[in-house]
Amino acid sequence: MAHLLTVRYFAGAAAAAGCEERKVEVSPTAPLGELLDRLAAEGGEALTRVLSASSFLLDATAARRETVLGEAGTLDVLPPFAGG
Repeated sequence: MAHLLTVRYFAGAAAAAGCEERKVEVSPTAPLGELLDRLAAEGGEALTRVLSASSFLLDATAARRETVLGEAGTLDVLPPFAGG
């Protein structure tokens, strides 16, 4: 049964997405990669680029494209950060 997942975009990901947060309906059996592909298709080229270089936290746990979404409530999209 599908549920709502909150996607939180940080820094450059928020700029590329045009928002800091959005809710999306997801299937608990879907892998993260499927959701990322959908977000990229909806968000355009800038978001696609950012998503391809970002790290992801699913309910505060590191996640990869093959990670199953399960009943997670939050996905954090963390683009690469420059440091000094």
